[in-house]
Amino acid sequence: MATPYEEIEVGARTVRVSNPDKVYFPERGFTKRDIVHYFLSVGDGILGALRERPTTLERWPGGVFEGAKLSTRGDNRGDAFYQKRIPKGAPEWVETVRITFPSGRPADEVCPTETAVIAWAANLGTLTFHPWPVRRPNVDHPDQIRIDLDPQPGTDFADAVRVAPQLRALLHELGMEGWPKTSGGRGLHVYVPIQAKWTFVETRRAVIALGRELERRLPDLVTMSWWKEERGERVFIDYNQMARDRTIASAYSIRPRSRAPVSAPLRWDELESVAPEDFDIVTMPERFATVGDLHAGVNEEAYAIDTLLEWAERDQRDEGLGDLPYPPDYPKMPGEPMRVQPSRARNKA
Repeated sequence: MATPYEEIEVGARTVRVSNPDKVYFPERGFTKRDIVHYFLSVGDGILGALRERPTTLERWPGGVFEGAKLSTRGDNRGDAFYQKRIPKGAPEWVETVRITFPSGRPADEVCPTETAVIAWAANLGTLTFHPWPVRRPNVDHPDQIRIDLDPQPGTDFADAVRVAPQLRALLHELGMEGWPKTSGGRGLHVYVPIQAKWTFVETRRAVIALGRELERRLPDLVTMSWWKEERGERVFIDYNQMARDRTIASAYSIRPRSRAPVSAPLRWDELESVAPEDFDIVTMPERFATVGDLHAGVNEEAYAIDTLLEWAERDQRDEGLGDLPYPPDYPKMPGEPMRVQPSRARNKA
């Protein structure tokens, strides 16, 4: 007989886990109970990634079954969805922070402050946590640059790994350090802590300048083109991950794929010896117990981005390289080029 619910003690809180025997990953038989206990096993790490940050919850209440789909802006009939506002009925100890979307509409998002909040969210079917690159006291000024190395068709994780040392060398030239992690898929993410004094527009511009410099050095490996038809078999630096309300799966989050992979913090010296599938809800707890939180440094030193902003001005002045397109659901931004696919623009001409 299935257990209707369990109560677990998480710090000073009691968290109720309903239907703990419900299977969330049929291929491996992982249940909701397994999901909750996984998050508790890496609690200090994932709380470090989420603490005091507005966080969107990616909820899969029916689990990750064959054919399951995530709802989108254009089609909300999916089996899973993004929760951008605090759910009704949340315990009083689940804190929030008010953020503003690009449209100007506000929302009160979950703002994790303790591990119990993560367990509570997991009970709601949250597998992936999407924190903003800001903290509650200063929600309009990012304190992180997140560099998304996104392999395009014809490339894979190994190609992102080939780019990573050159990216690190470039960061070192800027007096910065980065902290890598797997995306949980084919990609690689590198986080760089920065001083929370620049706007989203400025930090996005800084990432564009960084990406363009990396593209100059590795033209056969790296692309900054927003348009897929122009990217080729290269690694795309997804600069729009630094736009307001665009987020990256947090370290230690579970990705909704059949094997239950997780986004795993890495050491630079192990990039070439690991693969994304090495890290899942079974292997990560033991790894975390052994190596600790490899992303702890993200929350320590903070760097300036003045040089990157100077590079952006140089690119505009010397090469005529201005802004790049925003995502299609964004309002038109000052200085942004036309959002027209190059092949369509040529056909109209």
